[in-house]
Amino acid sequence: MGSLRIVFVTGLSGAGLSQSIKSFEDLGFYCIEHLPPAVLESAVAALEQSGVTDVAVALDVRADARLGDARTAIDRIRGRHLVQVLFLDAADELLVRRFSQTRRRHPFAQTGSVREAIDADRRLLAPLRELADVVIDTTNLTHGTLKERIAAAFVTDRPMRLAVTFVAFGFKFGLPTDLDLLFDVRFLRNPNYVESLTDKSGDDEAVAAFIEEDDSLAPFLAKVTDLIDFLLPCYLAEGKSQLTIGVGCTGGRHRSVYVAGRLAQRFAADRRIDVVLEARDLVRAA
Repeated sequence: MGSLRIVFVTGLSGAGLSQSIKSFEDLGFYCIEHLPPAVLESAVAALEQSGVTDVAVALDVRADARLGDARTAIDRIRGRHLVQVLFLDAADELLVRRFSQTRRRHPFAQTGSVREAIDADRRLLAPLRELADVVIDTTNLTHGTLKERIAAAFVTDRPMRLAVTFVAFGFKFGLPTDLDLLFDVRFLRNPNYVESLTDKSGDDEAVAAFIEEDDSLAPFLAKVTDLIDFLLPCYLAEGKSQLTIGVGCTGGRHRSVYVAGRLAQRFAADRRIDVVLEARDLVRAA
């Protein structure tokens, strides 16, 4: 195995590729953006002589086919060096809004709507998404949170740990696209139907007390905890660097927030993992 560790950064247009490259730069990676796949091997040969060890490369996957195929180029490098692939995804609604707000032209929007361009982008990138070691849904991530997710997955100046993200969300707003495990807690008593609790969140003591009264909660938490405890060493043995666990309720404000918080608290002391807690729809559900 060669001396380089190369993270290939790819994903949907508008999903945060440029911001991710900036994050890798801040984390000490040598970064190359918009590199044609056809010249990847030449670039790697130069990097091998440079003394650089950690590299992040954003290949130009939408260039003319004469400039090379991204997956083929990555496969040629894999085996010679440590290769990882990061894929950035985002909800269609957010991508449409981003292109509208920035007034940028989508690479596939020469004809038709932005949504049609996004669909074409997804089809083109499907093989790279299948190849990805880490998928990050940037729909509700700030730049700071995105950097934290990247650091947890790719910074290796510490013993190998699994980055575990618990995401509370509302089914009414759609599934997060980067989930590895999904738990539906809509079977629990719903605080939204209690007038004094409707405007509160799962972080509120009164909401917590209401949910705790549900006899189904304790056995559910015990079984989910047991399952995650069983899976963690399996994922670590596989070399997985990031695990995203979704906890969903109807609106993403009460039950999912509380349960995700309980699970994050339970695993926060586990030395094998780094725990991140996100409430995707908490503001939107307000």
